[in-house]
Amino acid sequence: MAEGANRKISAASARAHTRRPNNNNTSFHFPTGMLKKVLALLFVGILAWAYQAIQPPPPKICGSPEGPAITSPRIKLSDGRHLAYIENGVSKDSAKHKLVFVHGFDCCRHDSLAKYLSPDLIEELGLYIVSFDRPGYGESDPNPNRTVKSMASDIEELADQLKLGSKFYVVGFSLGGQVIWSVLKYIPHRVAGAALIAPVFNHWWTGFPANLSKEVFEQQTPCSDRWALRVAHYIPWLTYWWNTQNWFPYMSAVAHSPDILSSQDREIVMLPLRQARKTYMAQVRQQGEFESIHRDIIVTFGKWEFSPLELKNPFPNNEGSVHLWHGDEDKIVPISPQRYIAQQLPWIHFHELTGAGHLFPEAEGMCDKIIKELLVRKK
Repeated sequence: MAEGANRKISAASARAHTRRPNNNNTSFHFPTGMLKKVLALLFVGILAWAYQAIQPPPPKICGSPEGPAITSPRIKLSDGRHLAYIENGVSKDSAKHKLVFVHGFDCCRHDSLAKYLSPDLIEELGLYIVSFDRPGYGESDPNPNRTVKSMASDIEELADQLKLGSKFYVVGFSLGGQVIWSVLKYIPHRVAGAALIAPVFNHWWTGFPANLSKEVFEQQTPCSDRWALRVAHYIPWLTYWWNTQNWFPYMSAVAHSPDILSSQDREIVMLPLRQARKTYMAQVRQQGEFESIHRDIIVTFGKWEFSPLELKNPFPNNEGSVHLWHGDEDKIVPISPQRYIAQQLPWIHFHELTGAGHLFPEAEGMCDKIIKELLVRKK
């Protein structure tokens, strides 16, 4: 026992037992409270960026200090907005037939069918034509409250202020053709006759067979167009961002993609009159893209108060007629919904054109044929 008690302890062992623990920890601990604040600030920053990204810039109103100049005659509507217009054909006072033309998507008053009509036919029929800039296009004031119904009201006010009489003809092309459905719904008593040329189809209209709507939707190519339509219908406030971002393809019509043109369309875009559009194309979106083309998309593919299939014959006594024209090779607006509409509404005179694309009205002699059918055909 004495030996064990007197056993010597080595220096190394003594140092090991007496060495203090090393508390020098080099890792950094972020205080919990501060970490939450940083994450909250980051979240707010992302929200602020996202909000700014989806907000369209304010429109540049024609006639305002920073807006384009006013070069066209305009009327003032009851809500204070202005509509710019252009008149063609014979004088209004001597006209036998007065017609309001509604232009299509990404177009303006200068895209009137008047420039495709034969001067001889215009004189023969005594035809007066007025074409106007739809809200937000050209020199017409934007309408942030635009609806399907408001377009019909704008047309009626235009006709009244220009003194076109109790009845007048209406013709619309593409998206402008779709507007004619609202005219037939809300002001049928003012219409002497109507022609819808390749009218755009809303995939969410009621009354169409589900398999037909699905088939037509899947015909929208490329796939990015389907997503753009979904955005316009379900989350319209995202439409501007969707069609201006650079992360993935946006709507083909906005991008002027040649992939949506038929073989006939590709020939038509090379014609002199189509090429002449370059002289005024800058006017189309001059007040801003949102209140022109993007507002168009939102209203066109949004929720409608009615379906064209619900319309009644505006001419029960055959005092006028309604015509629907469409090409069977239209790659922008498939023809199958128009066939179904014509089957369900037998009072519509349906003209299916073999080999025609979306731009067929610009083919030689085509507008003459459309106007003759509308104004001259026997009831």
